[in-house]
Amino acid sequence: MRNFIPQQFNITFESIESYYKQLLIANFDTKADLEKWLLDRSELEAALEEDFAWRYIKMTCDTTDEKLVADFQYFATEIEPKIAPYTNELNKKFINAPSLKELDQNKYFILIRGIKKQLELFREENIPLMSQLQVEQQKFGGISGAMSVIINDKEYTLEQASNFLKDTNREVRQQAYETISSRRLQDKDKLNELYTTLINLRQQVAKNAGFDNYRDYAFASMGRFDYTPEDCFQFHEAIEKEVVPLLKEQAEKRKDALGLNELKPWDTDVDVSGKPMLKPFNNGQELVDKSILCFEQLHPYLGECLTTMKERSLFDVESRKGKSPGGYNYPLAETGMPFIFMNSANSMRDLSTMVHEGGHAVHTFISSDLELNDFKHLTSEIAELASMSMELISMDQWDVFFDKEEDLIRAKKDQLKDVLKTLPWVAVIDAFQHWIYTHPEHSVEERNEAWISIYNRFGAGFVDWTGYEEAKTNLWQKQLHLFEVPFYYIEYAIAQLGAIAVWRNYKENPEKALDNYLSALKLGYTKPIGEIYKTAGIPFNFSKEYVHELMQFVKSELSKLD
Repeated sequence: MRNFIPQQFNITFESIESYYKQLLIANFDTKADLEKWLLDRSELEAALEEDFAWRYIKMTCDTTDEKLVADFQYFATEIEPKIAPYTNELNKKFINAPSLKELDQNKYFILIRGIKKQLELFREENIPLMSQLQVEQQKFGGISGAMSVIINDKEYTLEQASNFLKDTNREVRQQAYETISSRRLQDKDKLNELYTTLINLRQQVAKNAGFDNYRDYAFASMGRFDYTPEDCFQFHEAIEKEVVPLLKEQAEKRKDALGLNELKPWDTDVDVSGKPMLKPFNNGQELVDKSILCFEQLHPYLGECLTTMKERSLFDVESRKGKSPGGYNYPLAETGMPFIFMNSANSMRDLSTMVHEGGHAVHTFISSDLELNDFKHLTSEIAELASMSMELISMDQWDVFFDKEEDLIRAKKDQLKDVLKTLPWVAVIDAFQHWIYTHPEHSVEERNEAWISIYNRFGAGFVDWTGYEEAKTNLWQKQLHLFEVPFYYIEYAIAQLGAIAVWRNYKENPEKALDNYLSALKLGYTKPIGEIYKTAGIPFNFSKEYVHELMQFVKSELSKLD
């Protein structure tokens, strides 16, 4: 229910400008006036965020529709740049308000801290650059969404074609890998050019804001108050020392089970049991329905969240040509519900993706009644804890996807092995970004060399890449985050540790662990990260000792499934 802006109106800059002006001239001599002003501002910003969300969602669902692309670009070029100065002035007005000191400093601590940081970083000259970045970043989705391959005289998206990499026939896997890899490499120069453009734009944004490099700017703009680049490097080292050896063990077991002298890139996804790939569902609708049942069995509230989304048509899960790659849960700021987007190819990985995004969805629902829109602007370390924990605590309910106990056990083993694989891949992508943005003048050749060096450090040696060196060199190009959301990736590893800890608690006391988990999600971003993790019943910790402790737990759980 809107109180400050009309219930229905078409959002353009011209239609919203008067409301920004009202906020700018408003008087708030008392604490009550200031809190009312915050509510009005929150209402306006939530409406704008939801409008932007739908433009983004519709565009990613069909990147070939020029009108949808134009609608998104209109917001990025004609609305965002024009409201940015107003937002900065509103931030100044708030921070300078005499009644600010009367606010509950505990309740508003995160909000005040964040606004002060925004004021520090704001530069008028960065407004057009930010707008340009919004447009350029989306080109990745268009390039990737257009990729398809022909296998056995049938066209597949790359997500669909990846199922052939699980085929028990090695020749089938090799042919599929070579076909997919060849298609990706067709656009390697185009993606390198796009990435160079993005790096240059981001570096200029950082320079304008007084930073030596975009890495340092990104840490500030993302509100990373709780850890530093040096902490990330130490985390990388912990992953190298504690996780990579476990993956090496797994690779040796895989090689022996498959009866191979060397693992090739197409040998890493096939089930070593010799059985066909797991197929937990047959189509997108069945995926949604089974996920609802899975969540209901875990907790009735969780099932209600997904049921509401199904009733409101807030899913687009099937892979198709022209659709952007990847998956996401997009919160609808005003409605209080999310939209789940993914590219299902009816595989085991799609089950993991759905429960992951379902965890995000529950987070959106359970925090929707927080008073201010800003209270729901989650940091990724918090958001990904919700999603990655759901992947693990939902596993005991996966019998809704599998009729046979042996298939359920295979699915759990796959999930836990993916947990191990996630950490080094995150370290690779994060370390690569640190190098990229602290060496912004690098050439494409130097970029390739840096990638290979970093990739080799975290386990590329498990696979024999002879004859496929070019594919290895360009592996990074499939990672959407590098193009669209720079430096948003280390959070997956931090949250993965948290998720393992939540799951460990769940195995000891399911009811208490689930209550703690939901209590943490209800907080949104109203408390520091460490406090939210503590509410979830776990520490905010990614030390070498903690990584070792949790990896031994995962290893133990894996051995129980053998």
